[in-house]
Amino acid sequence: MTGHGRASESIPGKTLTVELKSVNSRYLDITCKMPKIYIRFEERIKQLIREYAGRGKIELFISFDNFTEDDDQQIALNKGYLKNYLECLYAMRDEFGLRDDITVSSVAANRDVFVITKADEEEDEVIWSRLEPVLRSALSVFYEMKQIEGEKMKADLLEKLSNLEAIIEKIKERLPAVVEAYRERLTAKIRESLENLVSQDIEIAESRIITEVAIFSDKVAVDEETVRLASHFSLFREILCGDNSKDKNQVGRKLDFLLQEINREINTTGSKVTDAAVASLVVDAKSEAEKIREQVQNIE
Repeated sequence: MTGHGRASESIPGKTLTVELKSVNSRYLDITCKMPKIYIRFEERIKQLIREYAGRGKIELFISFDNFTEDDDQQIALNKGYLKNYLECLYAMRDEFGLRDDITVSSVAANRDVFVITKADEEEDEVIWSRLEPVLRSALSVFYEMKQIEGEKMKADLLEKLSNLEAIIEKIKERLPAVVEAYRERLTAKIRESLENLVSQDIEIAESRIITEVAIFSDKVAVDEETVRLASHFSLFREILCGDNSKDKNQVGRKLDFLLQEINREINTTGSKVTDAAVASLVVDAKSEAEKIREQVQNIE
C-alpha cells in the first residue's frame, strides 16, 4: 500500500528528520538511506518498520542538519606509540645528522599516533534513544495514511465483490433456460428423425427425451460451484470487514488465497456450461475477479 510519513525533532544544535514513503508491492522491500552514524542501527530500523508494514516497497530517509558523519568518533593520542615514535625520530636525527624538522604537523601526518574510537554500547543506546521516538512518529503518520487508503480500497473491493456476486446470480438464473433450450433442440431433432413413425414410437422417443434432458441438466448443474462461491464471498467479506488485529499483515495473503479458490469455481462453471450467454457472463466474472486480484495484491 502507498503511504508517506515524516517527523522531525530538535536536539542540541541539530535537527533530526525521518521520512519514509512506500509504493505498492506484493512483498516487503525496505531501503534505508541515512548518515553513517545510523548504519549500525539498520536492522533495528527495519524491524521497527515491519511492525507497521507487511507489504510495499518502502524507502526510509534519515537526515541530520548540521551533522558531520564522524560525530560518533572520538580521537585520542596513542601515547605509548607516540613516545616510541618520537624516540625513533630523535635517534634518526642524532645518529645520521639529519636536519631537525620534527614538528607537530609532521608527526601528525602519521595517523597511527592517534586512536580513533567509535561510540561504545552505552553511547549507541543514547543515539538510538533519540532516533527511535522520531522514527515511531514518522511511522505513525505513515500508518495513518495507509489506513485512510485502506478504507477507500475496502469500499472499492466490496463494490467489485457485489458486482461479481450479481454476475454469478445471473448465471444461476440462466441455467433453466439452457436446459429448456437443450430439450427443445433434442425434441426437434428426434421428431424430425421419427416423423414417419407411428405415434406410439414417438411417445417412446418423448420418454427418451426426458431421460436425456435429465442427464444434460445434471451435467450442466453448477449448484456445488455456486454454493462454494457464496461461501467464499461471505468469508471474503468477513476477512475484509472483520477485526484483523490478531492477523496483522496477513489479510492480503488470506484474501489472495481465497481469490484463487473463487477463480477455480468460476473456471469450473465455465467448463460445465457451453451456452453462449453463460460463457459471456463467465468472461465478465473472470474480469471482475481479476480487478479484485490486482487490488488484493496491495493489501497487507
